[in-house]
Amino acid sequence: MTTSHIQPITRLADQLGIAADQLITYGKYKAKIQLPGFNEEKIRQSKLILVTSITPTRAGNGKTTSSIGLADGLRRLGKKSILALREPSLGPCFGMKGGATGGGASQLVPADEINLHFTGDFHAISSANNMLAALLDNYNYFSQGKPEELKDIFWRRVLDVNDRSLRYIITGLHGGKNGLPAETGFDITPASELMAILCLSQNLDDLRQRIDDIMLGTTAAGLPFRTSDLQTSGAITALLKDAMLPNLVQTLEGTPALVHGGPFANIAHGCNSVIATKTAMELGDYVLTEAGFGSDLGAEKFMNIKCRKAGLNPALSVLVVTTQSLKLHGNVPYGQIKLPNPEGISTGMRNLQRHLDILHSFGQQVLVVLNQYHTDTPDEINIIRNWCEQKYIAFAVNNAFALGGEGALEAAEKIISLTSEASEPVTFTYQDKDSVEEKIKQVATKIYKADGIILEKKAKQKLKFIEAGGWQHLPICIAKTQYSFTDTPEAIHTYDHFTITVDDLIVNTGAGFIVAVCGEMMRMPGLPEKPAALQIDMVKGKITGLS
Repeated sequence: MTTSHIQPITRLADQLGIAADQLITYGKYKAKIQLPGFNEEKIRQSKLILVTSITPTRAGNGKTTSSIGLADGLRRLGKKSILALREPSLGPCFGMKGGATGGGASQLVPADEINLHFTGDFHAISSANNMLAALLDNYNYFSQGKPEELKDIFWRRVLDVNDRSLRYIITGLHGGKNGLPAETGFDITPASELMAILCLSQNLDDLRQRIDDIMLGTTAAGLPFRTSDLQTSGAITALLKDAMLPNLVQTLEGTPALVHGGPFANIAHGCNSVIATKTAMELGDYVLTEAGFGSDLGAEKFMNIKCRKAGLNPALSVLVVTTQSLKLHGNVPYGQIKLPNPEGISTGMRNLQRHLDILHSFGQQVLVVLNQYHTDTPDEINIIRNWCEQKYIAFAVNNAFALGGEGALEAAEKIISLTSEASEPVTFTYQDKDSVEEKIKQVATKIYKADGIILEKKAKQKLKFIEAGGWQHLPICIAKTQYSFTDTPEAIHTYDHFTITVDDLIVNTGAGFIVAVCGEMMRMPGLPEKPAALQIDMVKGKITGLS
C-alpha cells in the first residue's frame, strides 16, 4: 500500500497539538511521542470504546480492521477520534495470521514497517528480557556453593518468532566455564513479563519499580529473589527507556493511531499500553482500543486487570461478529464457512449470546458490529440484524474493508448515540480480597460458564507458595485456548458441563498479576504446516504478501 498521499507524521502531530520537542521521528511516517504528564480531567471526559469479538476462527474476526474503520467513520462525522492499538508480533505475521494492521481500505500506514520492525519496541523488550536472563545466570555461576546460590530460576528467555523447538532447552552444556547446566526454555516476546510491565506502567518511575519487583527465582532458603536483589533494575530500565514511549502513526484516511505494546490475550493480558491509551484519551474525544481474541479472553483481562489497575472505564464495548465465525459455531465445517448458510448462522447465534452475557456482566453497553465480507448475503445479514433487534441490542454493519470510513458510518453514528450519557463503572468479576483459587473459579464459572475448576498438583504447590508470599491480592491472568470457552481448542461447540484444568500458576510480581496456565497452554507458539512466511516476498524493492 503506497504512502504517497499520507501526510508527514510531523504535520499529524501538529494537528494533535503535540509540540516539536515532544516528537521523536522514525523516518517520515512514524514517531514516538512524550507528553509531560497526563491531564486526568481531559482523560475522564474522553470516551473509551473497547473493541472485542465473539470466539474467532483461526483467521480472526477483523477487530483491527473494524477498529480502524470505526475511528475513520467517527472522523468523517466530525468527531476527534484516535486509535490505541497493539503492535504486531513477528510470530503471527510470519506464522498463521499474517500482518496485523487492518486490511483493504481500513489500514494503518506504513503497514509493512509497522508489521515488521516498526520502532524497535519488541526488539528492546526481547533484549532487556534476555539481558536479565544472562545477568541472572552470571550471578548464579559466580555464586556456586555459596549461601546466595539460587535453588530455582523462574526467568526464561524470549524470542519474537514462533519456534516450538525452543520451548524446553538445556543451557550451560559442558559446564565449567560454559555456565551451569540448567533446564529452561523460550517464550514468545509478547508473553514476557517485561511486555506486560511495559503495557501496565504509567511512567518510567513505575516501570523501574515494577522491574525491581520481578521475582526471578528462589534462594536455597526458599525466599523470593527479585531483580532488586540482582541490582540490575537500572540497566534493564535503560534498555526500555525509548520503548516506553507510544508510537504515532495514522490510517489511510489520516486518523491518528497510537500503536504500542503487544501482549497476546491467550497467554498474557492482551491489551495495548496504559500510557498509549491515556495519551490517546488526552488527545482525542473518542478512543478506539481493542483487546485480543474473544471477550472471554481479551475483554475479561481488559476489565479485570487493565481497567482495575489504571482506573479506566469504557463508555461502550463493540462486539465484532462475522458470518464466517457464526457459521463455524453453528456446526458448519471450517472448509465451508465462506459459503452461504443461513441455518448455520442462526445456530451460531448461541456464541454471540454468550459473549453478550460476558460484556453485560461487566455492566457494559454493547454495540454488535458485523465485519462484512464480500461473500455475505442479504439474508445472512438480516438474520443477525433481526436477532439483535428482537433482543434490543444495537447493531450495525461495517464495510470499512471495502469502503473505508464511509463503510463504517452506520456504526459510528450508533457509537455517538450510545455514548451520549455517562457510562456505569466497571463491575469486576472478582474482588482483590478473594483468594487466588476463588478468582480463577469466578472467571471460569461466570465468564466461561464452566462447572468449576481443577487444580493440578503443580498448581496446588504454587498456590501454597503464593499464599506464603502474600500475593493473594493480585488479579489473575488466565492463559487458555482462544478457540473455545473450555481449555480444549477442539471443543468449539461446548458451552456447558465442563471444567477448567489449571496446570500451573506463574507469579508475575512485576506486572502485578498471577498467570493461571490452563489446558497445557504453550507460551511459545509453533508454526503451521504452511506458515505465512511462504507468501512474503520482495518484488522490485517492495514487500508483498504481508497482510
